[in-house]
Amino acid sequence: MAKFICIHGHFYQPPRENPWTDEYEREESASPFHDWNERIYQECYKPNTEAVIVDDKGKVIKRVNNFENLNFNFGPTLLKWMNEKHPETIAGIIEADKKSIEIHGGHGNAIAQVYNHVIMPLANKRDKITQVRWGIKDFEFYFHRKPEGMWLAETACNNPTLEVLISEGIRYVILDPSQASKIRKVGVQAWTDVQGAGFDIKKPYRYFSNSGNGYIDIFFYEGGLSRSIAFDDVVYDAVKLMNRIETFFSSDRESDELVSIAVDGETFGHHKHFTERTIAYLLGGYSETRGVKVVNFGEYLSRHEPEYEVILNEGPAGEGTSWSCVHGVGRWKSDCGCSTGGFPGWNQKWRIHLRDALNLLNGKLGLYFEIEGKKYFKNVWEARNDYIDIILNPGNNDVLDDFFDKHSSEELNAEEIKTALSLLEMQKFSMLMFTSCGWFFSDISGLESKKVLEYAKRAVEIARSVSGLDFDEEFLEILGFAKSNKPEFGTGRDIYMKLGKQN
Repeated sequence: MAKFICIHGHFYQPPRENPWTDEYEREESASPFHDWNERIYQECYKPNTEAVIVDDKGKVIKRVNNFENLNFNFGPTLLKWMNEKHPETIAGIIEADKKSIEIHGGHGNAIAQVYNHVIMPLANKRDKITQVRWGIKDFEFYFHRKPEGMWLAETACNNPTLEVLISEGIRYVILDPSQASKIRKVGVQAWTDVQGAGFDIKKPYRYFSNSGNGYIDIFFYEGGLSRSIAFDDVVYDAVKLMNRIETFFSSDRESDELVSIAVDGETFGHHKHFTERTIAYLLGGYSETRGVKVVNFGEYLSRHEPEYEVILNEGPAGEGTSWSCVHGVGRWKSDCGCSTGGFPGWNQKWRIHLRDALNLLNGKLGLYFEIEGKKYFKNVWEARNDYIDIILNPGNNDVLDDFFDKHSSEELNAEEIKTALSLLEMQKFSMLMFTSCGWFFSDISGLESKKVLEYAKRAVEIARSVSGLDFDEEFLEILGFAKSNKPEFGTGRDIYMKLGKQN
């Protein structure tokens, strides 16, 4: 039996740019840095490309690029910011992925992410498809290869989400063990119920498409170990962490075993200062002295085809499950009891109305896009799926020409092209307004909730500029029921009305 370890870091920050100016505004809470992206960059992203290993006297004896050893994803909105502000660090991360391909038999450490961190089970099918395609295209833009895996925001998943991933060629995802419902050996009739009970997560599982169109493989990470790294002190000492990891291996097993871990990448350096050094030492050679080989998920899967298949836990009302809400995906649609921050007596009933209002607005904007867009595009949704090429290549006239050569229903003049691009921008913001962070925290007056409302307002303004129509009357009525826990902020409607270019 061989022992393997894979640690996945989910590196992500929500989009922070002002949707009117595309500038990143100062965030006083991130002081002395300009904004939270910059603060976390200095504490985490940069240090992980040059993590130091020191001797017992504190002398630096080695520098390690942790991205050569971590399985990882970077959120596209974070990559965009880092590419603008710190391209040298992006170059180091890309180079680390190239080296990992050489080390791991042609399989790179980096995987893709759904584009702007939407909760996939709560998205409609069109948005699911665009999120995956934009995530793939963004990954290919930076890493110059196709992704094998894709990170799902909050690991939120259900069957329709997996069906889209299968159709788009994604090979594997990473989920929490609680998200499994039943398992069985491939080809065997009887299923074993694993909800509420332990099952062997030291191997991958296969999910077969309900439509018979293929399959996707799933790695279930060690939940207790991952949470211990995220919330306890074990990650401050590589020897103690290795001791803990070893307890998860079997003593009498004849087949290979993989202990997999998944945490927010910001754990290493930001949430827990200097722990990027622990990871550098652990994965940079120490684990192998203890008989445990470092792999990435793609490499392991290439050598260990799943022998068992899995059915997912579909969660309450079939709406899916996640790693950060014990109520399925309630955290992003209801007052489920999960929150971060806040005070006694606060509630999150505002989440219900925020979700309902944005769903209504998304439907209206989608219908208008479909009707108006037919004047310019052969297929409006395929055009939206490819709009990421223009987003990734601003000002590139060749990309713009290729896009309209492919998608325009007839030759368009300059004014028509401008209108067509406005419609696509409207759709971009109609997806950005579902960024999961808007529901994650304790109050609708928070920075993250304000940001999704900014995206909604920008989408409405673009729609109005093209059509001359108002799209937000019913939307605002529903937002009026989203009461802040801070009386001075009033409701979601009050917050929305104060948002604008100079906020």
